[in-house]
Amino acid sequence: MDVEQGSVVEAVEQYLVARRAAKPSPHTVAAYRRDLLGVLACVGRVRGVDPGAVVWSDLDATVLRGAFAEFAAERAASSVLRAWSTWNGFFAFWVSERVVAGNPMSAVPRPRVRPSVPKPLMGEDTPERLLEALARGARKARDPWPERDLAVLALALLTGMRSAEMLSLRVESVGGRAGERRIRVVGKGGGERSLPIEVPLEVLLEAYLESRRARFGVVRGSDPLLVDNRGEGLRRGGLQYLVKQCYRHAGVHDRVARGTLVHALRHTFATRLAEDGASVTEIMRLLGHASLSSSQAYIQVTDRAQREAAGANRTYGVLRRLGGGEVVG
Repeated sequence: MDVEQGSVVEAVEQYLVARRAAKPSPHTVAAYRRDLLGVLACVGRVRGVDPGAVVWSDLDATVLRGAFAEFAAERAASSVLRAWSTWNGFFAFWVSERVVAGNPMSAVPRPRVRPSVPKPLMGEDTPERLLEALARGARKARDPWPERDLAVLALALLTGMRSAEMLSLRVESVGGRAGERRIRVVGKGGGERSLPIEVPLEVLLEAYLESRRARFGVVRGSDPLLVDNRGEGLRRGGLQYLVKQCYRHAGVHDRVARGTLVHALRHTFATRLAEDGASVTEIMRLLGHASLSSSQAYIQVTDRAQREAAGANRTYGVLRRLGGGEVVG
């Protein structure tokens, strides 16, 4: 196919094939496709044509600015920034292939995103309350599976994995001798890390796998570790729905920051590490962060929480009444 003469939709698929050389995860590829096709649909509306009929000459800076303005209307700034970066990489690739003369994305405003602040589950006892509720009884569902639900929530709370990392796990990802098990995780950019798990989590995972064998028969090492009620690999939407329903079952849905769901479990894991004295380097390695700055945020949140807790001491109230509430320069 002559990419220069073909539709942009076809160029999107060719670009995604070319990206395979970097070995992105299936979830990363799916995100690229969503961003590229999502903005392309907006381009089609701006141009008044079907997205499949959009050609390179349609993609000038004016059209792209209009398309991104529409794309951003109902999306968070972080999602728009990710789409902007995806399109910037898309154009850079085709410039290098000499299909297009230049990259118009420099003329498309890039949203400013505030530094991410960790949003763990609110309430000191929330993780325990969540797990205890799941252990006491199955949540209301058409086909309850308490062993799977408990294993999923405990795995997230005790390893801090991202959603995509959990979904990419295979049964054989869990290895090692009993009492010394580790989980091999493929993170962002294809980087791998090995996470230790302790006996209580081992027991939960084995109970889940036993219940799965009872439901579906043989479980192979190459099978997805986490599956839905049909025995098929759990997907992003299914994982989010499962976690949301578990929050409701435990009565802690009001302790979850808006838009976090699964990520709140990861933030809770990291925040508790910091509270228990883990170093920023240890947090970085366990979470799979590429830089110390991302991990440092958890240490800073903990410092702030400690100051707020100390400041709430009732004795400070006495000092404030005595006129000691202001700092004298």
